[in-house]
Amino acid sequence: MNTEIDISALGVDGDGIARMPDGERLFVPGALAGEHVSVQPVDARSAHLLSVLRPSPDRVAPPCPLFGQCGGCAIQHLSLPAALDWKTETVVHALERAGFADPIVTARFQSPPASRRRVDLAIRRRPDGVAIGLHARRGDVVDLTTCPVLAPALFALLPALREVTRSLGALRQNGDVLINQLDSGPDLLLATDGPLEPSDRAKLAEFARSQRIPRIAWRRAGTTDTPETAAQTGPVRHLFSGIAVAPPPGAFLQPSSAGEAAIIAAVLAALPRKLNRRDAIIELYAGCGTLSFALSEKARVLAFEGHPDAVASLRRATSGTRVVAEQRDLNRQPVMARQIAEAGAIVLDPPYMGAGAQMAQIVEGRPQRVVYVSCNPQALSRDAAGLKAAGYTLDGVTIIDQFLWSTEVEAVCVFSTPPAPRRRMR
Repeated sequence: MNTEIDISALGVDGDGIARMPDGERLFVPGALAGEHVSVQPVDARSAHLLSVLRPSPDRVAPPCPLFGQCGGCAIQHLSLPAALDWKTETVVHALERAGFADPIVTARFQSPPASRRRVDLAIRRRPDGVAIGLHARRGDVVDLTTCPVLAPALFALLPALREVTRSLGALRQNGDVLINQLDSGPDLLLATDGPLEPSDRAKLAEFARSQRIPRIAWRRAGTTDTPETAAQTGPVRHLFSGIAVAPPPGAFLQPSSAGEAAIIAAVLAALPRKLNRRDAIIELYAGCGTLSFALSEKARVLAFEGHPDAVASLRRATSGTRVVAEQRDLNRQPVMARQIAEAGAIVLDPPYMGAGAQMAQIVEGRPQRVVYVSCNPQALSRDAAGLKAAGYTLDGVTIIDQFLWSTEVEAVCVFSTPPAPRRRMR
């Protein structure tokens, strides 16, 4: 039975939320806060949007014809300024739940459209060819025939990629491809559900030559096997703060170059002013050096990272710099509180689930300054609660919206505690 309801808020997945007479929440995909809508209930907790009877002033026409089918974007019907406001509120509320009242947002950044330089796409063989794109919200792969998010050079690669994957015997039914647009060109990590035959390698080599792709790596889909090089036409190279790094296949890369620059600027601005050449910054979850070399302009850097290939790439680039890289699984073997206490500052960029066991050592070590780069407000809230309980204050937050039209948001949070006597690191 159709019914009319008022939408009071947006949920974490971008769905409109209505508060029903019995107090329960009803989730309505496609509806915005402040709207009066007509819906058809699907079950006790969700409904299908039929029409918008009173639209929000923040409602806009989605810029992509695939919106609503493709699962990559959730809020293209929300204006970009309003989306940034909503993401800001998401981070602020997460910090409030951690115990920090009235967090101060010191800066905000939003990437422009067509600037995404990293994407992980699904591949699906069909009777009429190959679809390469993103999964529908609850369904099959939607072929990415247009995209206002991807950088033009990356999107332009997809037609030829469809043709070559269609010809591969290794692609029986399903696969995926992760593309990083490096300074040296596109870097591909391809996964297929069948083994790579010699004829497949020849096809990939020709594809790499014709598309000016320095490297194509491959592994079996559904595994975590170390990727092998399937085709290489030249060296891979990417600059982090002016230092050339050769990232491994599938390496972590910030979604946009402008977003990376905004994160670096926020992190550097958060460092203590009195750092000197004898001080050391401990960097946790360093990856291939996104922040490492920028940090080394301020002090010595001890960079810890768990992925062996990422650490190897970082180490090869550290000659002549003030960066020392160490491989360590920070969940199983965190940097201990005593070493944390000796650092001039702690900078961490943890994975989606947060810092886990490492955060407990940070809290125990009580460094004067903690700069936390977050990609998940829920994990940030958990980790920040430990800092609050230990007496830290929140000095400021920078909001970073690189995942345009998605529900994802990043933040750089600066925590501090009164100085305590500390020993110099040797």
